[in-house]
Amino acid sequence: MKNNPNIVIIGSGMAGSGAAYHLSQNGVKAKMYEMNKHYGGQTSSFTFEGKYVFDNGPHLSFTSDARIRELFADSIEQDFHTIPVKVNNYWNGHWVKHPAIAHMNGLPADVITKCLTDFVNIQNLPTKETYDNYGEWLIATYGETFARWFPMRYGQRYHTCPAEKMNLSWLGNRLYKPKVEEVLNGAINKEAPNVHYVQECRYPKNGGYVSYLNKFKDLAEVHLDHTVSAIDSKNKKLSFTNGTTIDFDQLISTMPLPELIKILDNVPEDVRAAAELLSASTCVLVNIVIDREDISDYHWTYFYDEDFSFTRLSFPHMQAANNVPKGCGSFQAEHYYSKKYRPFNGDLAKAIVDTKADLMRCGLLKESDKILFENAWVLDYANVIFDLDEPTASKTVLNYLDQIGILSAGRYGDWGYIWTDQSFASGENAAKKALQLTK
Repeated sequence: MKNNPNIVIIGSGMAGSGAAYHLSQNGVKAKMYEMNKHYGGQTSSFTFEGKYVFDNGPHLSFTSDARIRELFADSIEQDFHTIPVKVNNYWNGHWVKHPAIAHMNGLPADVITKCLTDFVNIQNLPTKETYDNYGEWLIATYGETFARWFPMRYGQRYHTCPAEKMNLSWLGNRLYKPKVEEVLNGAINKEAPNVHYVQECRYPKNGGYVSYLNKFKDLAEVHLDHTVSAIDSKNKKLSFTNGTTIDFDQLISTMPLPELIKILDNVPEDVRAAAELLSASTCVLVNIVIDREDISDYHWTYFYDEDFSFTRLSFPHMQAANNVPKGCGSFQAEHYYSKKYRPFNGDLAKAIVDTKADLMRCGLLKESDKILFENAWVLDYANVIFDLDEPTASKTVLNYLDQIGILSAGRYGDWGYIWTDQSFASGENAAKKALQLTK
């Protein structure tokens, strides 16, 4: 390995931290540049008025990777909660345990009958090895009635893209495929067992989710408030909006692929065109604190009704009591948009008003509740949208980055639906490649 290789990391989130960690384990202290004035990237947490903690979107650690689980725990001196996860749904005024396909008890009889009839009927149909789109897979897996009333409706609210226009590369184990016995039991038994893919998770007791990065942020030479404006891949130079320029031997980027391609020099037209086809959702996060903690027995809720402003709701005070003062409760509501499918009009004030009205409508917020705090902000990159353009477009962009020697990592660098532990590992893998290239 070259003596003291000059390895630069763009971004200080999970992937950037994973890269810094692996490099430090091999005796290299990288230079890290973060566009924000705080460390953590998408993993950031914020404390308002010295007492209200909200993450930059809902974050929970449920990794099965024992090594990363221990790294995170060590980073906060083992100071975490283990939470037995409870998840539910709100559908047409009904509260339904998640996943709904295995917990239909309590829904209107005609809804259960139609869903069960379709589900039973598809059991004897031949399955396909591949499906043309996510919508086709949903109908083949759950039957048309349940597919259209539940996951297709929620999916369009969350991804902003119709199921028929989505591919299946992201799916993994995210949607439960139940046995007939489980569906029937859930239809007649109110206490059907929990079959959600997350059974328990961990969360720091203090400081929000970003605390998991406590011991990683000193492993690199960190420069905050540095936005990259140009990358000269041939001469290996980075330029920033503040006018400074630096050299690098190897570059690890955790920037979203479309943003990275915009600032790279001499990018072929087909690669630029491919990057423009890549889509991601924008999330408006609305945060509210009230003077009551008994809001919900569940840690997060999926909302299916199209006339509700938010798509998913979580309760930060249930993740850690220290996220709010004693006796208080908190909501974090997610409103999803995208430039390609559902543009956001920029009205954060209306998002707050709509959130409070919908919390009232579903009964989680009461007239007697005193609102102690409220705010909202925009998360420009929330989730990759796996539409039908994505597979070819992302492959084109990633292949080009390989050709010019730019190492891309993380959710938006790999352009994948990956969780925090996988982002951390992605950064480690990029760092491993960087070290190999400096030999």
